[in-house]
Amino acid sequence: MSQQATTEQLKQTLQEKGVKYALGGYVDIHGMIKGKFVPLEHLGRMMKGSELFTGAALDGVPQDISDNEVAAMPDAATMTVCPWNNELAWFASDLYLDGAPFEACSRNILKRQVAKAADMGLKFNLGIETEFFLFKDTEDGGFEPISGRDTLAKPCYDPRGLMDNLPIVGELVEAMNAMGWDVYSFDHEDANGQFETDFTYTDAVGMADRLVFFRLMANEIARKHGGFASFMAKPSANRTGSGAHYNMSLADIETGKNLFDPANGNDPHGCGVTEMAYHFIAGVMKHAKAISAVIAPTVNSYKRLVRKGSMSGSTWAPVFVCYGNNNRTNMLRIPSQGSRVECRAADISCNPYLGAAMMLAAGLEGIRESMDPGAPHRENMYNYTDQQVREMDIEMLPQNLGEAVEAFAADPLSKAVLGEAMFDSFVAYKRQEWTEYHTHVSDWELDRYLKFF
Repeated sequence: MSQQATTEQLKQTLQEKGVKYALGGYVDIHGMIKGKFVPLEHLGRMMKGSELFTGAALDGVPQDISDNEVAAMPDAATMTVCPWNNELAWFASDLYLDGAPFEACSRNILKRQVAKAADMGLKFNLGIETEFFLFKDTEDGGFEPISGRDTLAKPCYDPRGLMDNLPIVGELVEAMNAMGWDVYSFDHEDANGQFETDFTYTDAVGMADRLVFFRLMANEIARKHGGFASFMAKPSANRTGSGAHYNMSLADIETGKNLFDPANGNDPHGCGVTEMAYHFIAGVMKHAKAISAVIAPTVNSYKRLVRKGSMSGSTWAPVFVCYGNNNRTNMLRIPSQGSRVECRAADISCNPYLGAAMMLAAGLEGIRESMDPGAPHRENMYNYTDQQVREMDIEMLPQNLGEAVEAFAADPLSKAVLGEAMFDSFVAYKRQEWTEYHTHVSDWELDRYLKFF
């Protein structure tokens, strides 16, 4: 069947669904969807890359204003009618430059690492847990949970808070299921107004597509109900932050067999995964500090990655570069069901294409070099002092964005994965973000010092 015939069929399908406009959506450095609306009559042109963009107008799309524009090339397989407005259809898109894939496109960066895995006979499967807040603006310029009853000291798993927000969360879950994401649970999390949805894993590119669309969709649905969805890593100092735990496994590309499942290999450390998975873990641990800059990409991210700082007594976020079985104080956890590896350092503000690309590249290096992660940690890592951790030769994750960016800049893997242009753009952007944070005069400083002396 010709491409023209396929596009005509796609156009007819969308017309039958009531769609009027198409959006070929790519992402910027933050993983935020960008694009243009195209009337359905021009779908054929859009699918061939008719929509051009000046990269210099966007964060982290490294181009000069004199460069040729990049073109969005929609992936027809990702066509999604937007649940909040069925007149609009979204397509995940790759950026092209001068007829070839644009090296610095986030989606292309991940696809390059997926291709490297395929060369090894491997498929990277990924599930990301979506934690987020539902807030409303207040008259004094602040914000608060949408539900007025949502004020428990420990609201985790509270059905009342979830029921109060069910008009929004329920609509979101129904939309996810209508798109075939197969939500198998959702709950009220550990902070007031915080929720999590868990849905079935898929291939890494597909999961990254879903996460960036999820953030857009959650905000649009929340707006209908007078609120907004926040994907800030930690909006409150004394409440838990929002993670985006990466649940990872590798499968045989031909058979689909999960190669992290101990039924398909030996389990030398007894945590519920195969030797290949331990090599993968070791690779991620080797590059953990550099990876942190991508999976915890903001100044605010590192206010989540601390031991204490919530009403429940802990943040539930990792601090050290270590792994273990069903132990949530490790960076890398092997859940009790086994057969996968969960990275708990990632937060919901990340660009999932870049995060998954760095994680996969590091894990593949560990497999190729048969790296050993050492013994697992089954104990509560929060109970150790920093000195005890150093004596155990366990490294700490970066404690702020500045540390993370410098670790990223110093690790050769970063440039190898992102490519020179995106590497330079990412480092420059994040260094500037860190500088701006330190030169900003905050309310805390004014309250503390303005009349102190």
